Amino acid sequence: MTVKLVYETHSITVDNERGVATGWLPGELSGEGRRLAAELGVRRPGVDAVFSSDLRRAVDTVDLAYGDRVPRFQDWRLRECDYGELNGAPVESLTPRLRYVDEPFRGGQSYRQVLDLTRSFLEDIKALYDGRTVLVVAHSANRWALRNLLGDGTPLEDLVDAPFEWQPGWEYDL
Repeated sequence: MTVKLVYETHSITVDNERGVATGWLPGELSGEGRRLAAELGVRRPGVDAVFSSDLRRAVDTVDLAYGDRVPRFQDWRLRECDYGELNGAPVESLTPRLRYVDEPFRGGQSYRQVLDLTRSFLEDIKALYDGRTVLVVAHSANRWALRNLLGDGTPLEDLVDAPFEWQPGWEYDL
């Protein structure tokens, strides 16, 4: 058997709308983000459990989407990349992102470290949720890690510089 893993990014934040790289800061959903978060629960019924980053923007997305209807868990391993001194800086400050695939942001972590944490999370999920559907709500760095680990194997070096194209979730077999 396998775990059906559904991945969704946290909903739109005030920082997203302002072009700010939130990183390990909590973040706050915007009005539009709150509306879209509520739609997530309608769009993704039938999940057995929801795991999210423990950062506020991901937790709030799950709260608005599911309330208490589905077992929910927070896992720090699903956090966005820690941009260190650049948490809360303009998004342009993170470029070139390619530099940070293996080199940590000053005072933070690298994208490869996020991939390793995501891999650890997946190992636990596979052991505990075999045959079930799990929804994960996290961040862009985790989406890149999942695509590398479970998707088409695209190297992180290619993913960090690719433009973000939102879609209503990504599905993987684990």
